[in-house]
Amino acid sequence: MASLISAFMVFTANAQGTPQTQLQRTTLNAGMHLLQVQLAQDFEQRQIGLMWRKEMPQNEGMLFVFEQAGVQCFWMRNTLLPLTAAFVADDGTIVNLADMKPMNDNSHCSHKPVRYVLEMNQGWFAKRNIQAGFKLTGPVFSK
Repeated sequence: MASLISAFMVFTANAQGTPQTQLQRTTLNAGMHLLQVQLAQDFEQRQIGLMWRKEMPQNEGMLFVFEQAGVQCFWMRNTLLPLTAAFVADDGTIVNLADMKPMNDNSHCSHKPVRYVLEMNQGWFAKRNIQAGFKLTGPVFSK
């Protein structure tokens, strides 16, 4: 019953076009750049993600945290902002990056199993020459 209610709540939030804003936050480091990221840590939070957001500050993003590593695939349904997804290994190493178009159902997947996906404004990684193989640091990543 609880999972049915949770699924209904996710559907209701999506149908209403209300972005989620009350998520736990953490700080990540991308070299000399500090990122303030919201954590999407459970099914409902990951399902909604950055849907319905009209803007996001430059050094902010959302880190999707999964219980176990897997090939993670993302799409942009009901997402208004152009984003880049960084698929990230347990140690913080970026496996691959994918630019994603707003309001688009095309899937963008990790090249290998990962537990983390970091979404930032599109162009954020490119402007800083951050590519696959770059290592992010922060309290969520294992050493």
